[in-house]
Amino acid sequence: MARRKNRIFTRPGPDGTLLYYGDFRDLGGGREALKPSGKARGRATSDPDVAEALCAARVEELLKQKHAGERQTVGIEQKAGPGLKAFAAHHLAEKAKSGKFSERWLADLEKKLTLACTFFGDDRQLDSITPKNVLVFLESVGQRAGRRGNATLSGQTRRHYLNALSGLYKRAQQDEHVPPGFNPAAAIIDKPTGEPEEANWLEPHEAALLLEAARLHEIPKATADRPAPPALPPAMLHALIATMLLTGGRKSEILGLEVGDISFTRRKVTFRPNQWRGLKTRTSRRSVPLWPQLEAILREYIKTQGIAGGLLFPSPRTEDMIDNFDKSLDAIAEKAGWKPGEIRTKAFRHTYCAARLQTLDRGAPVATFTVARELGHGGLTLVNRVYGHMGEIAHRSEVVEYTPALIHGLPQEVRPPFLARLEALRAVRAS
Repeated sequence: MARRKNRIFTRPGPDGTLLYYGDFRDLGGGREALKPSGKARGRATSDPDVAEALCAARVEELLKQKHAGERQTVGIEQKAGPGLKAFAAHHLAEKAKSGKFSERWLADLEKKLTLACTFFGDDRQLDSITPKNVLVFLESVGQRAGRRGNATLSGQTRRHYLNALSGLYKRAQQDEHVPPGFNPAAAIIDKPTGEPEEANWLEPHEAALLLEAARLHEIPKATADRPAPPALPPAMLHALIATMLLTGGRKSEILGLEVGDISFTRRKVTFRPNQWRGLKTRTSRRSVPLWPQLEAILREYIKTQGIAGGLLFPSPRTEDMIDNFDKSLDAIAEKAGWKPGEIRTKAFRHTYCAARLQTLDRGAPVATFTVARELGHGGLTLVNRVYGHMGEIAHRSEVVEYTPALIHGLPQEVRPPFLARLEALRAVRAS
């Protein structure tokens, strides 16, 4: 329902003072004097701030009455429903029962709903939360420190909290704990979003340099005053980075790959839901080519590491999915000439798309639809608008690959610095 414009209006009092009134006819009320509580008689307030507060309180009161009437109209028994915490637990249990969501995803949803319960109150009635309450909640969430040390949570992360609350209210409507259409989270007009920015990505020769650094990477040896930091095995890091660069998979999709998702016979890598993680969208279920370079790397990795089944990249500490390997990635990138934090896994997905668009299919440029499908998109928009970077150096090939030969084949005007970085890598390993 649209909010009535000019709800508050004035009338002159006996002494000429402007008195404040409210028009609540759209909510089942009338044109009423705005009087402070406890004053059954007397004139309306002449204070505009008091009038605003009284008007808001009257609107909330009438909305509650209206919702109660709607519940009776649709045959819902008029009684107190479950509190927010109790219904959140029911919502999570139903999500888990559906079998569509991974334990990691459910744990993340539980964290968001727990924060909402802490903010609103465990026993808060579902139909008492208004869109204005939700806005205050989002503002509170926004002040929390980010996981990576950011001052505050990003707009995209705050949107996830809003979506979690909105999903809970969809179930509340289904279970008839609130009237049909009652969803204070969905009623927010200006929903938080992520800040648009130009995505980072690598040219094929830059990806080759990074991949070579990963191949030559060794864990620093511990000393008396400096113990070795916890890190993934070098062979796993090399195979993990190669799989990201040579499939274009999302970070969670790659980390949740199982050995059975790699088919050396069909030369395919298949992304499908499993016990470790779900997929982002319906079109995310797909197969992509197992390019020759990746095939060789994965064959060697699986053989030397003795991986027979389960996760392709299991965490050495928990045998679950790897949670984060940014520090290991920084160590590799630094050796190849990048600054800490400059290379992140999101860039690998963009890199694959750019390189794949340069490949040939039976002698002709590959179709954009084919690339979009390999990225798990249902259409061409994101590839054309976001992922389809045009490299500064044209590189047509039958396959996607990032080998040192690309650095040696660069034009003379751009080759020296990359060749120097490559030779420096190999010199460190040789010493």
